[in-house]
Order: sequence, then structure tokens, then C-alpha cells
Amino acid sequence: QVQLVESGGGSVQVGDSLRVSCAASGRSFSTNAMGWFRQAPGKEREFVAAAGWSGETTYYADFAKGRFTISRERAKNAVVLQMNNLKPEDTAVYYCAGTGECSGSYYCPVYEYKYWGQGTQVTVSS
Repeated sequence: QVQLVESGGGSVQVGDSLRVSCAASGRSFSTNAMGWFRQAPGKEREFVAAAGWSGETTYYADFAKGRFTISRERAKNAVVLQMNNLKPEDTAVYYCAGTGECSGSYYCPVYEYKYWGQGTQVTVSS
């Protein structure tokens, strides 16, 4: 059984940093893209960032560029999202996801993400 488990969420103040991690088990994602999505209350889930199989290719939503950094820890079958200069609008549940086949050499559409974590809450207060 494939499991993705997020950790590192929490409550912070505006301008703070937070690092969320996702550890996968039951399947290797060494040749697959992994990414982060988020869902705020009353809103649809949206793409945050993704990294290709090697970690060298990365993709970011416009709101994440310059503030968030995604990285792969391939030896640990994990992906990390470093979030800096957090804003109240970053408040959401953050989900880790892994693709079934898409390597991440090109941008992977949402439907390519077959495996999802349960999410971790990030709350940014002003």
C-alpha cells in the first residue's frame, strides 16, 4: 500500500518560514514527479510546486515563486517544501502528491498525480 505522509505544518506569524515534508512508502518515486498542492477553506485545491524525478526540474505556481522552494530527498523517497515570507493567504491544508508515470521532465497535469497524502495544516496569522 502506497502511503504519503506529510509533516511539519503548524501555525506561524506573517513573514515566518515553515518547512513541510512528505515521506513516501510502499512505492519508489525515484522516477516520478512529486508535488505539493493546497486547499484553503471554501476554495478548490490548487497547485503549489512540483519537482521532477531528479529534483533538477521544478515548477511553481506564480504565488510560490520567490518564496517557496521544493526539493527532493531521493534517498528518503521524500519531498520537501520550504516556505518563506508566509502570508495569511497561504493558510491552507497542504497535500503532498506523487505521479503514477509522469517523470516531471515536463509539467505534469493534476490528473497524473495518482497518490496523495492526507494533508497538513498551515495557518499564517497576522
